[in-house]
Amino acid sequence: MTKSNETGWNFDNSYARLPESFFTSTRPTPVRSPKLVILNEPLATSLGLNVKKLESEEGAEVFGGNEIPEGAFPLSQAYAGHQFGHFTMLGDGRAILLGEQITPCGERVDIQLKGSGRTPYSRGGDGRAALGPMLREYIISEAMHALGIPTTRSLAVVTTGEPVFRETELPGSVLARVAASHLRVGTFEYAAKWRTKEELQILADYAIKRHYSDVEEDKDRYLSFFQKVMERQAKLIAKWQLVGFIHGVMNTDNMAISGETIDYGPCAFMDAYDPATVFSSIDIRGRYAYGNQPPIAGWNLARLAESLLPLLHEDQEEAIKLAENALSRFGTLYRSEWLQGMRAKLGLFNEEKEDESLIEELLHLMHKHSADYTNTFIALTFDKQEKTGLMCSPEFSRWNEKWQARLGRQQESKTAAQQLMKNSNPAVIPRNHRVEEALAAAVERGDYSVMERLLEALSNPFAHSPEQAEYAKTPAPSDIPYRTYCGT
Repeated sequence: MTKSNETGWNFDNSYARLPESFFTSTRPTPVRSPKLVILNEPLATSLGLNVKKLESEEGAEVFGGNEIPEGAFPLSQAYAGHQFGHFTMLGDGRAILLGEQITPCGERVDIQLKGSGRTPYSRGGDGRAALGPMLREYIISEAMHALGIPTTRSLAVVTTGEPVFRETELPGSVLARVAASHLRVGTFEYAAKWRTKEELQILADYAIKRHYSDVEEDKDRYLSFFQKVMERQAKLIAKWQLVGFIHGVMNTDNMAISGETIDYGPCAFMDAYDPATVFSSIDIRGRYAYGNQPPIAGWNLARLAESLLPLLHEDQEEAIKLAENALSRFGTLYRSEWLQGMRAKLGLFNEEKEDESLIEELLHLMHKHSADYTNTFIALTFDKQEKTGLMCSPEFSRWNEKWQARLGRQQESKTAAQQLMKNSNPAVIPRNHRVEEALAAAVERGDYSVMERLLEALSNPFAHSPEQAEYAKTPAPSDIPYRTYCGT
């Protein structure tokens, strides 16, 4: 472990001690004139870093990739993945892991630079990133963190002083990302397809030690490991669904073993409730639509299970049975997490058999009447049913009567139920039109104040403060569907 320095970097690079087949030592490509445009000060402090140093020219040089901090071991990771169902070799094409920071609390986190230049895995790409997509990841990942959803986080964004060329010329940028790790389902797919069983086992043991040390001594630790990953994914996807988050590109290389949300490309939040909602411009068939996210998570986990088969049992048929039996629990795990969250959104403390149909009935009405997902639950929270957009429906009146009767059958008071709803229904989400407004101001005019105000509103989504009301407004009607792009 390295000693602390003035900036507070405290690296211990365990991933670099894996077999070299899992990475390539890669230095970031220097940029012309890095300039820090946003720094996550609370996150930096929690990591044990000196904010003043990071705000200096030295910080910009590090985040831009021009200087390597003491103790870092920059590398690009190898992995594969199923992209829209098709398997391919991948790897960090435009990201470089600087190293693993050991925080004052003793936690180990990856510090990665995204957009830091070409790597051996760039597959013809330039390894760079545009400012807009990096700011989008900053906004959305920090909003997800505030919502209590496991996620990678954004430490800083710098501009590079160099253009990147996509459909047009755009300002270049690098994002400094913090993650529990960057181990992916695709990392295991890579090991299972192209490496030896011994290397696969080394990778699995590493993942267990880093994220699931409580199963290290289990007799069937690799099966226990898979079950733990599955449990975390069930909880994560349920949390996505409960706030209307759509990842947009749930390829297996975008599913983190740690259970964090990772890789914010064409992501967005749903306005009007519709399970078929797709924002990504490349998801033409809706594979990763909002309503498909739970089954796709199960599909991705099946690919992880396949990769682990050699470690589950020496007899392949027995290994398949073990994997299938474990995987069969995913749907139940997810549904249980989702129902628990939906009950909380409706102020229900206990369980009744009819709860699921009560919830599904409300969602059906919301879909039928194109009701806003977030604001409908806010209206119910504050007993303002007239603001749900459903009051014209006799069906909603009947549903409301059933809900009120259900609330009356629990011991907890109406005040307690409302508090549960306030804690479960965010007042604000990163509305797509607000995110675009902030990005346009920053990218086109160099005005970051719009983004800073948005981040402030999103920083405590359950505050339900008067200042958040403006950010809860839905976008103006439009004939043009909202589209997001990968930003690669």
